[in-house]
Amino acid sequence: MTQQEKPNNPYARMTNLADARLGAKAIHSTDDFFADMNRMLQNHAPVWKEGVYDDNGKWMDGWESRRKRQQGHDHCTVRLGLPGRIRGLNIDTSFFTGNYAPSVSLEACYLAQGDPTDDTVWQEIQPALNLQGDSHHIQAINCDEVFSHVRFHMYPDGGVARLRIYGEVAKDWSGQTDELVDLAAMGNGGRALLCSDEHFGTMDNILAPGRGINMGDGWETARRRIPGFDWVIIALGHAGVVSEIEVDTAHFKGNFPDSCSIQAAFVEGGSDEQMAAQSLYWPELLPSQKLSMHHIHQYTDQVSDMGPVTHVRLNIFPDGGVSRLRIKGRIVAQGKGA
Repeated sequence: MTQQEKPNNPYARMTNLADARLGAKAIHSTDDFFADMNRMLQNHAPVWKEGVYDDNGKWMDGWESRRKRQQGHDHCTVRLGLPGRIRGLNIDTSFFTGNYAPSVSLEACYLAQGDPTDDTVWQEIQPALNLQGDSHHIQAINCDEVFSHVRFHMYPDGGVARLRIYGEVAKDWSGQTDELVDLAAMGNGGRALLCSDEHFGTMDNILAPGRGINMGDGWETARRRIPGFDWVIIALGHAGVVSEIEVDTAHFKGNFPDSCSIQAAFVEGGSDEQMAAQSLYWPELLPSQKLSMHHIHQYTDQVSDMGPVTHVRLNIFPDGGVSRLRIKGRIVAQGKGA
């Protein structure tokens, strides 16, 4: 596999709980002499910098410890960006060839506040797994418990480019007031499920915190050469009544969509594939609106009063790039008739 190819990852539609954009942070490691532990939590794909060295050796995009000359092994503790139920892993050794970790394992714990101490009890969720260099290792995790931290072990030493921990955000909505909340935000459990195309930028970027940092930090489709338009389907973190919408085209100047519209529905079952077909018939939450470059477009009066919805579909005409999508509303009980 070349590093330009995407792995067959059935968990990619879930939230990466170890995403630095969500606040995930490596808080301790036994050693990160060659490459800082927090690099393995970066959202962007690993990169190779030919001929680049720092004071300790070859610059690597990941976490890399020095060669161990005594008994033991290296490990790193990560505070997840959001507590959640872990469903899958992608342990990525891209560009690590003669220096990758030959074996790894993963433990997890839940702490309502603070970080682990020597007294913390850890639970193994991924037993020792043999790795290959310059490869993606996709693993299923069968556990319904909520975790806030993980401890990643490398045996005995070496490097890993990225640690992706996919799961479901365990957000406590019980204390939510009647204030507006971004129902589509990653931090609230919003997920990008399907899209027509993501040639230049991935669909999940539009749900990330903050404004996009550059044109690569958004969702951008290829130039459309046939009739039609592009779209993306978002599962909201909680059912809600939408009253405000923001479509941000930050950094998209010569390639922003001409216009957009949003459809929505309250979905109570069915597969993602079935949803793609049915979404064609969802009613409009936001009628077609002209867009402009590098601008936050805010809509309130234009938003239709549809009642509770769980999913939205952003349509862009005919193609182009969007940096962020905010779907603001007030939560309601998950059952439509509740």
